[in-house]
Amino acid sequence: MYKKNRIDIISMGCSKNLIDSERLIRQLAAKGYEVVHDSDNVCGEYVVVNTCGFIADAKEESISAILDLSELKEEGKINKIIVMGCLSQRYMDELKEEMPEVDVWYGKFDWKNFIQTLPDRTAEKETPKSWERTLTTPPHSAYLKISEGCNRFCAFCAIPIITGRHTSRPIEEILEETSQLVKEGVKEFNVIAQDLSSYGTDLYGRHALAELVERMAQTEGVEWIRLHYAYPSDFPMDLLPVMAKYDNVCKYLDIALQHISDKVLDNMRRHINKKQTLNLLEEIRKQVPGIRIRTTLMTGFPGEGENEFDELVDFVKTQRFDRMGAFAYCEEDDTFAAKNLEDMIPEGIKQKRLDKIMRLQEDISLELNEAMIGSVQKVLIDRIEGDSAFGRTQYDSPEVDPEVIINDNSLIPGEFVNVRITEAYPFELIGEIVD
Repeated sequence: MYKKNRIDIISMGCSKNLIDSERLIRQLAAKGYEVVHDSDNVCGEYVVVNTCGFIADAKEESISAILDLSELKEEGKINKIIVMGCLSQRYMDELKEEMPEVDVWYGKFDWKNFIQTLPDRTAEKETPKSWERTLTTPPHSAYLKISEGCNRFCAFCAIPIITGRHTSRPIEEILEETSQLVKEGVKEFNVIAQDLSSYGTDLYGRHALAELVERMAQTEGVEWIRLHYAYPSDFPMDLLPVMAKYDNVCKYLDIALQHISDKVLDNMRRHINKKQTLNLLEEIRKQVPGIRIRTTLMTGFPGEGENEFDELVDFVKTQRFDRMGAFAYCEEDDTFAAKNLEDMIPEGIKQKRLDKIMRLQEDISLELNEAMIGSVQKVLIDRIEGDSAFGRTQYDSPEVDPEVIINDNSLIPGEFVNVRITEAYPFELIGEIVD
C-alpha cells in the first residue's frame, strides 16, 4: 500500500535535470510533503519521473522506468504517476496515447504547475525562491545551472528542439544562490549549461561568463569552481585570464569538440573549422598553464570516411586530452541531420571507430596519470567505503572523471587533504595522506 503524503522523485539523465528535481523537492517539502529522491523502495502517493530525451538510450531508460512504475501502480504500491522533463517536453502527444497509465504529463518548464495542484500540508507561509533546492549530491558539492537552452542548432543535436533558445540567469541571482549554498556547506561548484560560452549574450548583449566566474571566485567560502559544457565557436577568451588568476577556479574545462575534420565539422554545422579549433586549444593551454581539458567526440557522422576518421585519430594522439568521452552517431528526430543528411555509415563501422579512439584514449589516460605519481595533490573527499576514502582532484568532475583512492577511512567527506599519488591506472589514482 502506498504511503500518503509521500512523493517519490526519480531523476533521469543529466545534472541539469537533477537541478530541476532538486528545486521540485524543495518546493514540495515547503508544502509539507515527505519527499524522497531516487529511492530503492518507491511507495509514494505520487511518483514524479523527471525524464531525459537526449539520445535513444536515455529515452528507452525513461520509458522503461515509467513502465516499471505502471506495474507498481496496478499492484497498489503507488497511487499516481507524474511525468515531466525532456522526454515529455518533446513527445508529449505521442506518449499520452501510448501510456494512459500516467496520470499527468508536464514538459521541462511547466512542472511547477504540479506543485500548485497539491493541497498544503503545512502552515509554513514562506514560499521558496525559484532557484532554492534540496541538494541530492553530497553536501559539499553542488551543480550550478547558469543558463538554459541553446541557439547553436548543430546538425545532430536535439537540445534546442527540447529546451528552446538560450536564456541566461542574471548574475546577481546566481551569486545569491552561490552564497546560500555556501551557508549550507557547499564548497565545490560545478557550473553547468547547455552552452556555457554564450552566457550573458542574451541578457547583457555581451559575453559575461568571465565576470560571473570572477565574482563567484571572490565569494567567501567558494573553494572550487569547475566549468562544464563550453562551446568552441565564439569562445569567451576573456575567461582565460580569470581561470589563470584565481586558485579556486579549477584548472579544468569541459568543451565538446565533436570532430576535427573540416568536412565533418561543416556537416555537423559546428561553426568552427580545424585550424580554428587547434588555435583555440593552443591558446587555452597557453593562457591557463596546467589546465586539464575534457572533451567529447563523435564517430560515424555522415561524411566521415576513412580519411576523416584518420584525422580524428591523429587529433586524439596529438592533443592527448586529459579526459575524453565519445559516442557513435545516432540519428535524432527532427534534427537537421535527420532531415537532410543520409546516414550511410553502417552501425558496425561506427562502433569499431568508437572502440578504436577509446582504446587510444585509455592508453593516453594511463600515461598522463602515471606522470602524476610522486606529486602531491589537493583532494576533496567525497565518501568513505570500507577501509578506503574516495576523493577527487581539481582536475576531476563528479561521476565522470577519475577518483583518488586513499587507504584511510578516518577521513571526513567534504574535507580537503593533501595526497601523494603512489599508483596510477587509466581511470583512477591511488594515494596516501601527506601531513
